[in-house]
Amino acid sequence: MIDILGGAGDMAPAGDLVKDVTEATFMQDVVDASMQAPVIVDFWAPWCGPCKTLGPALEAAVTKAKGAVTMAKIDVDQNQRLVQALSQQGLPLQSIPTVVAFVQGRPIDMFQGAVAPSEIDSFIKRAIEAGGGSADGGLGDAIEAAEQMLTDGDVADAAQTFAAVLGEDDKNAAAYGGLARAHVAMGDLDQAEAVLNGAPAEISDAAEIEAAHAQIALARQAENAGPVAELRATVEAYPEDHQARFDLAQALHAAGEAEAAVDELLTLFRKDQEWNDGAAKAQLFTIFDALKPNDPIVLNGRRKLSSIIFA
Repeated sequence: MIDILGGAGDMAPAGDLVKDVTEATFMQDVVDASMQAPVIVDFWAPWCGPCKTLGPALEAAVTKAKGAVTMAKIDVDQNQRLVQALSQQGLPLQSIPTVVAFVQGRPIDMFQGAVAPSEIDSFIKRAIEAGGGSADGGLGDAIEAAEQMLTDGDVADAAQTFAAVLGEDDKNAAAYGGLARAHVAMGDLDQAEAVLNGAPAEISDAAEIEAAHAQIALARQAENAGPVAELRATVEAYPEDHQARFDLAQALHAAGEAEAAVDELLTLFRKDQEWNDGAAKAQLFTIFDALKPNDPIVLNGRRKLSSIIFA
């Protein structure tokens, strides 16, 4: 497997990401360091109750970002001259905990008091994006690489990469969808369905999940698809045989002719929109969902479908 995620061995250890900083090291570990990557500065004190919960939450969020951001912890009692100097430069450090994001040598964002984990994540994401980085720890690049592997036919590597992403982010809809589609490509439809069934409920309606469901449905249809030539001959002989035309569309899609399948379904829909409880329209949407939204087959198909509906 190609190590797209960088691997645990390449991940910056927590000790490198989170440092205790003093007046003597502030320029190096905060100002200079923030020229390379954003630095989250936690101003705290041992006697501060909220600091005891906020500090570990900040460290966890910074570690999760895998080096896209670092953290500096400054004990205000031990560094009073530094705190006074920063206050004189416009940083309101009268109360703690105070958390400040430094980017390119200057403070760009801050909050005071204990906040929810979701707010910490948003704060760190803003800092990373302000520094021109990616807040997903490189997972987006890994997914893009896995998608290319899938396109190139490197299905096993793609599946391993999608699985690795899920190991880092178990709510990543793109990784769930990609892993399921990889199993579809390997012909293991039951495993593909198991992957999607294991996705958290809060992402079950994500577009990537729906697309994978659609691909599984089409793959199951392909297992029972009839011969294209015979079905085409039947449709040509009996143009009003809607079932034969529907079966032809399924066979065409199974043969890799998605555009021709869409054309047959549009013809069927034009002839009888209500046939078999709107089966033609439903099948069209299944094909559209399985393809990328900007695929020309989807764009042209949806336009033609709309023209029939609103004619």
